[in-house]
Amino acid sequence: MDNFEELRSKMVDTQLISRGIKSQAVLDAMRKVPRHLYVSEKYQDFAYDDSPLSIGLRQTISQPYIVAYMTEQLETFPGMKVLEIGTGSGYQAAILAQLGCDVHTIETLKELYESSKLILEANYPNNIKTKNSNGFLGWPEQAPFDTIIVTAAPERIPEKLLEQLKDNGKMIIPLGRVHMIQYLKIITKKDNKIIENDLLPVRFVPMVE
Repeated sequence: MDNFEELRSKMVDTQLISRGIKSQAVLDAMRKVPRHLYVSEKYQDFAYDDSPLSIGLRQTISQPYIVAYMTEQLETFPGMKVLEIGTGSGYQAAILAQLGCDVHTIETLKELYESSKLILEANYPNNIKTKNSNGFLGWPEQAPFDTIIVTAAPERIPEKLLEQLKDNGKMIIPLGRVHMIQYLKIITKKDNKIIENDLLPVRFVPMVE
């Protein structure tokens, strides 16, 4: 077992299981995906710490617990069609792909899109599609989606994303202004009605167009 594998195993045991992450599939994916490859070389020694990390351009890779928590809330299954808004470095998309999801991920910032596209296509060529676009618009030509995961915080739920969510689908999204209290919400679409439930307070970078 190499050092990163040890750190990854410790991360799962001390940061995820101890905080109540129960999905064995999510735990296995978090134990397998090499998080250190989704941060710059200078941050690799900190990749398994209990904190977010900078990935440049004022963007971050989320704390491991938040990645696991958001993924578990979506109740994923192999073949589930997922839209991710905010590819970032590609780590969340990699976790979803490791779970067997059919992942469509959008990144607004071209530099991040280009770097994440390389690593995602190299590791998950069959079940990840990437796009450099405005996340507020979603991916209409690929809709509808079983579930949508948003990894940056808008001030309100983007209407286009709701339109692209299947009936009985779920969206997990942080909402609120930067420097103010944000809440992670789970949105359920049922009979074309929207049901919102607060999950926990969070801090995400703002969602930009």
